[in-house]
Amino acid sequence: MSWPDFYWICFLLGFGLSALALLAGSVHLHVPHLHFHHGIHVPHLKGGELPWFNFGTIAAFLAWFGGTGYLLERYSHLWFLAALGIALLSGLAAASVVFWFLARVLMAGEAALKPSDYDMVGVLGRLSLPIRAGGTGEMIYSQEGTRRVCGARAEGNQAIPKGAEVIVTRYEKGIAYVRPWEDPADQLTEG
Repeated sequence: MSWPDFYWICFLLGFGLSALALLAGSVHLHVPHLHFHHGIHVPHLKGGELPWFNFGTIAAFLAWFGGTGYLLERYSHLWFLAALGIALLSGLAAASVVFWFLARVLMAGEAALKPSDYDMVGVLGRLSLPIRAGGTGEMIYSQEGTRRVCGARAEGNQAIPKGAEVIVTRYEKGIAYVRPWEDPADQLTEG
């Protein structure tokens, strides 16, 4: 196998992996996740640790390394070690750009939820369906900036009308037990 053949195979593999990732994302095709836990990690990213060696960076490296190496070997008169060095730098630069994009743009809003983020006690919400006496209604609330819905029952089995603001006092088996919310600031202004 000659150097141009090696570079061509690397280019085709990297380009094919990139095309597969694009196709899989656009048609919601689920492919197995590849995890490279033995790579260099960048700590303190909001989404946890993002490995340097991931599917996107490997595909970018292979495509640019292979493409640059192939063009240099085929159409220039560089010594093969110089072409290899330039191809390696080109691949590393492309992988770095992809990593930066993943870490700073796509993963910027990601944050790992802590167990306390799932705690429903004390959550404020509004009833989207009323709770009749002894029955079940529906509560809309916000968690980590996302609108969520769950079943709700009144703590004292009383009726609570639709649109009432409620607070969760306990949460069991997917049902929030609530009571009407009374803002302490409103009580201070009234008294």
